[in-house]
Amino acid sequence: MAESERRQFVKFNFFKVAPEWRFLSEQERADGKRELSAVVDECSTHMFIRSFSMVGIRGDADFLLWQACDTLEELQDMMTSVYKTQMGRYLQQPYSYLAMTRRSQYVGEHRHEGQEGTSVRIRPGEAKYFVVYPFLKTRDWYVLPSEERQRMMMTHINTGHKYPSVKINTTYSFGLDDQEFVVAFETDSPSDFVDLVMDLRATETSLYTLRDVPIFTAIRRSFDDTLDSLGG
Repeated sequence: MAESERRQFVKFNFFKVAPEWRFLSEQERADGKRELSAVVDECSTHMFIRSFSMVGIRGDADFLLWQACDTLEELQDMMTSVYKTQMGRYLQQPYSYLAMTRRSQYVGEHRHEGQEGTSVRIRPGEAKYFVVYPFLKTRDWYVLPSEERQRMMMTHINTGHKYPSVKINTTYSFGLDDQEFVVAFETDSPSDFVDLVMDLRATETSLYTLRDVPIFTAIRRSFDDTLDSLGG
């Protein structure tokens, strides 16, 4: 199978640094960050990894790693290496979401460059801000006629097209994790994202949302800058 046709596993790993980390000496913290950064750099040679800081934005998580790769073993091996580092001893993981890529069944004939839902490979943008949340629909949604779901989803998709500054990445968790989807939005305009979500609340599809929280907002940074934002 060509790489362009191979579906990816996608992981959203949220980390919180234990308070004890900040009581270490400056040198111990510097050494710990260097060691952890080396692990992430090495893993980045064979998987997609993007880092985001959440310091000062949420109280229950400090940073996020967005990952995509071809096997579950790669995800597990990376976390094994992370936890073996000095800093890994102080990392808690309050949230973790596993999903896979999949072509959308609702994207019709109207497509544009970078159209969400047309690829089975993660194609990240370059925006500064990142918003992620797990998503679960009601069971009633799945027993609707397919034509009815298609009609409502086209309204949903067209609403999104009104906000070209917001790029959506939808991944699928059916049978893999507690949620059905994980949706991740990239944007340089948080205000556009707020307006988009408000508009989506007024669409019919919103009636079939069972849960779409917690919501995480993060700032894209290099991994070294992300670690520096933790102090030390």
